[in-house]
Amino acid sequence: MDLMWKLFFILMSLAILALLLLVVYMYVTTIPKPNNTRLKDEKSFTDPSSNKKVLFPSILHHPTVDLSVVVPAYNETERLPAMLNEATEYLENKQKENPRYKYEIIVVDDGSKDETSSVALLYSEKYGTDKVRVLTLVKNRGKGGAVKMGVLSSRGKLILFADADGATKFEDLEKLEVEMTKCLKNHDDVVVCGSRAHLEEEAIAERSMFRTLLMKGFHFLVWFLCVRGVKDTQCGFKLLSRSAAAALFVSLHVERWAFDVELLYIAQCLGMQLREVAVRWQEIEGSKIVPFWSWAQMGRDLLFIRLRYTFSLWKISDGKLD
Repeated sequence: MDLMWKLFFILMSLAILALLLLVVYMYVTTIPKPNNTRLKDEKSFTDPSSNKKVLFPSILHHPTVDLSVVVPAYNETERLPAMLNEATEYLENKQKENPRYKYEIIVVDDGSKDETSSVALLYSEKYGTDKVRVLTLVKNRGKGGAVKMGVLSSRGKLILFADADGATKFEDLEKLEVEMTKCLKNHDDVVVCGSRAHLEEEAIAERSMFRTLLMKGFHFLVWFLCVRGVKDTQCGFKLLSRSAAAALFVSLHVERWAFDVELLYIAQCLGMQLREVAVRWQEIEGSKIVPFWSWAQMGRDLLFIRLRYTFSLWKISDGKLD
């Protein structure tokens, strides 16, 4: 019996020590304010027709186009053209049907080591910088940081962010817009999430048991710690009203893969309307996610998102840019 008590005491002591170390690590690594700062070269885009630099506008300015599409891209020389071809074809056809319709695509090169910016600039040259702009970040911020910089530079009444791999059928934007229109009748701040939840059973059949367990564990942590009511928080195809985008991205801290979860957590805290719409999606080769380490990093981020807001180490912004 004494041995059992000693073992229990040792385990409890280790648990308390681990908890204390976790709290200390959380406090030491916490940066209270979100990183909304842009370096000088990140405040402007290049106009290929004149080779001149033009300043980006701010999300806090009045919208001047109907839709902004933000495309975060890191080393996407090979996959980006197919996505941009699909997006521009859809949006150009939409503009032919309604000549008053205006759009912009902002490709955010997240410190790529390849020719991602050069590839994107070909589309600026073809369609003009009123339609396609390239924001080149000096150093890699992570997907969340790249999306944030693009959103903060956008002009749209509605703002979509979409992955550079083109995994989601771009024309499914119409489904998100239908849901957005319904919600905007009664609410100003709306987030409509593209969802792959309906494809989960098929995905499980194709995945290994290990990857399936990682996915299920991540979904449980999302539900338990941060976001309820959204089955697929990680689909990179989300449409936001301008007022929602401004409030959310000004407050966003996480710059890596788990940024979607913090985004939706803030949206729920602010009482925004969250909707989920099924989209067509297919796996595209070249994913930047490393199965174990990326999921482990996201799991850590989920825990810290909840703890940092719970203990007021992070606070939701007043909507002003620093």
